[in-house]
Amino acid sequence: MLQPVTLPLWLFVLILVFAGVTFASHFLFPSVRWFFRHRMERVVAKLNTRLERPIQPFKLMKRPDMIIRLAHDPKVAEAIAAEAAETGIPETVHLERARRYAREIVPGFSASVYFGFAARAAKWLARLIYRVRVGQFDAEAIAGIDKGDTVVFVMNHRSNMDYVLVTYLAASRSALSYAVGEWARVWPLSWLIRSSGAYFIRRKSGNQLYRRVLARYVQMATEEGVTQAIFPEGGLSLDGRVGMPKLGILSYIVDGYREGGRDVVFVPVSLSYDRIIEDRVLVAAHAMGVRRFRASFWSIVKFVGRQVRRVLTGRFEKFGVAAVSFGAPLSLAEFLRVPHKDVTAELADEMMARIARNVSVLPVPLISAAIGEDTDLPMDALTERVQALAERLGAAGVHLELPDGSVEKAIKRALDILTLRKIVRREDGRITVPPKDRALIGFYAAAVEQHLAAPAASGTGKTRPKRSVLDPARHKITK
Repeated sequence: MLQPVTLPLWLFVLILVFAGVTFASHFLFPSVRWFFRHRMERVVAKLNTRLERPIQPFKLMKRPDMIIRLAHDPKVAEAIAAEAAETGIPETVHLERARRYAREIVPGFSASVYFGFAARAAKWLARLIYRVRVGQFDAEAIAGIDKGDTVVFVMNHRSNMDYVLVTYLAASRSALSYAVGEWARVWPLSWLIRSSGAYFIRRKSGNQLYRRVLARYVQMATEEGVTQAIFPEGGLSLDGRVGMPKLGILSYIVDGYREGGRDVVFVPVSLSYDRIIEDRVLVAAHAMGVRRFRASFWSIVKFVGRQVRRVLTGRFEKFGVAAVSFGAPLSLAEFLRVPHKDVTAELADEMMARIARNVSVLPVPLISAAIGEDTDLPMDALTERVQALAERLGAAGVHLELPDGSVEKAIKRALDILTLRKIVRREDGRITVPPKDRALIGFYAAAVEQHLAAPAASGTGKTRPKRSVLDPARHKITK
């Protein structure tokens, strides 16, 4: 028993490695996990004292536990049994698919990452690039939302900066949960987004089991009171207008609601910009008639590098104003008290109408609408048009976000932005628009034109074209 044993060096090293791993997994790692878990709980408790809507326990659940709960949900089990009966493939195979979908969807929220990094980074970036303004804001109505209700911010989608802007503005109220498309599944961006509480979705997936798993995750989060933010348009606006809604995630929320349960309150959020970073890419996609964004990796690198160089040399000019308006909340419980032919479709149309009404008019869209179809006009004529247009919009109750409320300052600021980008040129008291940039002027003018068309549309009772309840385009998964 006490005789020495001779071992090869490689075997001795291997034994030490296995011993070290065993010690770490049984003694060290649990202690380290407990330390960080305890630290996180203290951070969350402190955060909840200052947040208007505390972080819900569901959001803090360990990711592996949430994946198991989702994959073994009774309604997911029903979908698994149905697919097994239809395909003849064993249920265990479909269960493994459901687990894979759950792992793909479920976030790994970290309060430290969200409030310690993401929210601060969002604030820094938003204020670096834009003059951030809050337009219309019904503070009394929003403050009156019951703390026990689930709040869902419903937004128009103008730019990928929307995520940054709303995260910054909502950071003092709650931690938002977004649905994020396939574009964000790139490491380390995917890790950061998942840690910030966002969940990944396949927007064009027609797989029934995947849809059931996604639906159940959205419904669980809603039932547990997780504050969410959704983009019903399903993608960035290609023409500058607030578009038609798709019903994917919204339908999951409505289908999961039970009378007498936790109410869901939808808050319309309207976003507008003097300059949208992706505007040329969006205009090009609209011209092609397909949602394909042809921005190369190197063109993005060159753009970012150019802006960083301007920041470092002190020559950076902000991209103008970014405005966010919060409209009147809509309670799902109250909405359902009135009979509806198609609850989800009518709810979506009502929310999009509220969003469109509250879009702030900024200097660049205002001047773009005044230029209209013209490519060459005197500066005096442009000033007269802008003044008349501002008066018309003001009379219609549209919120104008102009510097110091001055039309003259708005014209100067807008022309400074447009001439810096060479979209318009000022020569000898005249304004000219190069033919290649005519579409950009129309892109920014579209939001103003939508406001101007709204009174006439409402007068005829045709705010948007009707679609069949069975139209499959309305039921695609939305961001």
